Amino acid sequence: MIWGTTRERRFERAASLMAIAGLLLASADAVFADTVAQPATAASLAAAGTAANGGATAAVCDAKRPVVMFNRWQEDWSALANPCVPRAPLDGLKYIPLGGNPSSYLSLGANLRERVESNNAPLFGIGSAQSNTYLLQRIEVHADAHLADHWQFFVQLADARAFGKNTVTPVDKNPLDLEQAFVTYTGALGGGTFKFRVGRQEMAFDLQRFVSVRDGPNVRQAFDALWADYEYHKWRFIAYATQPVQNRDATVFDDVSNRDITFSGVRFERQSVGPGDLSGYWSRYNRSNAQYLDAHGPERRDVWDLRYTGTHGRFDWDAEGMLQTGTVGNSTIGAWAIGSIAGYKLDMPWSPRIGLQFDAASGDRHPGDGRVGTFNPLFPNGYYFTLAGYTGYSNLIHVKPSITLKPTANLALLGALGFQWRETTGDAVYQQGNQVVPGTAGKGSLWTGMYVQLRADWTIAANLIGSIEAVHFQVGNTIRQAGGHNADYAGIELKYGW
Repeated sequence: MIWGTTRERRFERAASLMAIAGLLLASADAVFADTVAQPATAASLAAAGTAANGGATAAVCDAKRPVVMFNRWQEDWSALANPCVPRAPLDGLKYIPLGGNPSSYLSLGANLRERVESNNAPLFGIGSAQSNTYLLQRIEVHADAHLADHWQFFVQLADARAFGKNTVTPVDKNPLDLEQAFVTYTGALGGGTFKFRVGRQEMAFDLQRFVSVRDGPNVRQAFDALWADYEYHKWRFIAYATQPVQNRDATVFDDVSNRDITFSGVRFERQSVGPGDLSGYWSRYNRSNAQYLDAHGPERRDVWDLRYTGTHGRFDWDAEGMLQTGTVGNSTIGAWAIGSIAGYKLDMPWSPRIGLQFDAASGDRHPGDGRVGTFNPLFPNGYYFTLAGYTGYSNLIHVKPSITLKPTANLALLGALGFQWRETTGDAVYQQGNQVVPGTAGKGSLWTGMYVQLRADWTIAANLIGSIEAVHFQVGNTIRQAGGHNADYAGIELKYGW
């Protein structure tokens, strides 16, 4: 009881600190907004006065203030070299000149994400997992140096911790460590642009269904990699050779390259193919000791992916398909997956968007036949389905109608219903992280269950976002007969970037 009380108090203190931090950050952003607005207002008044007193043409400032981006290394703060750009507090750290070239500079930055989660039935209540409420915290700081227009040196540190969580996994906790550290060279070549990047880096393809930075969980996914790409007009060609980073939480700065896994390949992207963009890639995924329900041993998996995305009027879509071949031990691989998200925006108040998501992935139909049909989702997005993690991208058929509303420009509301089946009863039900739901392989029916998802995203300021998500999963008889029951998830999140 003493241990439990101490633990609860520690969690309450952490949650209180989160709330205080959120209020301070919101206040800071309000000051930030006022500070930015003042120069623009002064400039407009000066321009009006000039026009009234002689009609002279006022100088126009075309430079725009940079914004915080999802990939911090893609930001360009050289615009602050222009004195007409509105200033904000601490801009002296966002743009530190390195010599006389405005393109040579050092920029510092940071990210903070705090999320409180409650999950009453991890793995649908099967096994020893119990109802749990906890706090996930992720802090990132970075330094980004640019030398003229050719060289970039980027370093990012991250500290991810879990407070009050019963079962802490490698994606929950990673004390202070090197998240990214790479060098990029950019130069003109044959009428196009060539880029070469080497070092520890994040990489993500398309909607991040299968190759992602894993932003949903607390610990993001990085790769020790060589990356080269060539952009020519509407074409982009990419080659990469990587080893994923193995996150360890024994001490600080203990992450290493995972020598058991390699992921390498080539990719192309083509803009303006009809009303959309086309991309595709081939990759070889190697794992030294894979474990599947029906096979184990060295895994050599070739993946072939094609995606088409675009908009036409009020209609938008994103469709992707992947084939997988190769071997696991003495067994051959034959797996596939498709994913699509489409929507239509109505011309009505609150700009409703009616959406439909469809996903399917193969399972292993005939255990013991020397053929592995279980789809490997590779490095999936941790929130592609929901933040609850109840749905995995293996042996799956998933249909999800949704509606998104925008009551104001900075508030988005989502309501969705998800319906799930297995692709085959020969294989198991899978949750996020390719986690097998015990007692489901080869048993029960195709029907897995259905869920309700409600979510709100509030852009408090340009670099401060809050969100709330709730998920209720109603399990089918297959999971119920395996000892599982309905599950509920709720999460509150605050993200700040500087």
